Amino acid sequence: QVQLVESGGGLVQPGGSLRLSCTASGFSLGYLAIGWFRQAPGKEREGLSCIATGDGRTYYADPVKGRFTISKDNAKNTVYLQMNVLKPEDTAVYYCATGHPDVCSGREILSQDMGYWGRGTLVTVSA
Repeated sequence: QVQLVESGGGLVQPGGSLRLSCTASGFSLGYLAIGWFRQAPGKEREGLSCIATGDGRTYYADPVKGRFTISKDNAKNTVYLQMNVLKPEDTAVYYCATGHPDVCSGREILSQDMGYWGRGTLVTVSA
């Protein structure tokens, strides 16, 4: 069974950090794009970052550039999103999704270009 599971969300104070995990089962992350998205209440889902698991190239959207870092561990079939200097506006449900490697080519990542999705993990940034 193909499955993506996000974990690592929670409540954090402004300025704090969290590391999200996206673990795949039923398939290998060997040559794909894995994207991280988020959706805040009342807002559209937005693409944040992606990594091409074959060659490691990455992309970051402007709102998270310099604060978030995406990485992969092929042995654990897991992609991570390290989130630092978190702000209240980062509060959202965070999702990971798979896509063709070309999705991660230095341009905006779009929900419609992705295939399998996880169910999300909630990140709340609040004092």
